[in-house]
Amino acid sequence: MESAILRIVKRILDLLICLPATALFLPVFAVIILAIRISSKGPAIFKQERAGKNGEPFIFYKFRTMKVDVEPFGPSPKSGDDPRLTRIGKFLREYSLDELPQLFNVLKADMNMVGPRPLYVSQMAEWNERQKKRLAVKPGLTGLAQISGRGGLTREDKLELDVKYVETASLWLDLKIILRTTAQVFRRKNIYEKRYSQTEETRGDERQ
Repeated sequence: MESAILRIVKRILDLLICLPATALFLPVFAVIILAIRISSKGPAIFKQERAGKNGEPFIFYKFRTMKVDVEPFGPSPKSGDDPRLTRIGKFLREYSLDELPQLFNVLKADMNMVGPRPLYVSQMAEWNERQKKRLAVKPGLTGLAQISGRGGLTREDKLELDVKYVETASLWLDLKIILRTTAQVFRRKNIYEKRYSQTEETRGDERQ
């Protein structure tokens, strides 16, 4: 579990990474926003309420990758050929560029760089007591599940890895996850979800 000292160190690390990264990516943000707005109607930023630490809701940001006239709570895309994805959206997902706006979630202290991915507030009612342990820490831009199989894992696999992260949290583990995430983004492996539990096939619009 995270100690008070670890939380402070994580916050310092988050700021040391996010402040220069946000400044560096501002031109990229501008290009992506322009490309989204030109290629399809609708806002460039996708906003949605997600569960934060202790289940407190917060507004989660992503670049929009789907058409605006599709069901916002339909199943996640299973492949890059999903007709709901825009052409720009497919490219953004394949290189995880759709996640960049979450740097602002980190700067706002809604999220950490590393932690369980933020899921829907409504999903909390479906978790057992062990799975709810994932709420003991702030959600993250990346996490243990994202370097352990990503879209190739079932939802139950991801929840168990989230709990494992909470139980073994350390600065070294965070650094390891950040480095492995960077490598995985370039490999573009397991981007889309391939396996679902029976209870989750009808949930989730944007990739977890």
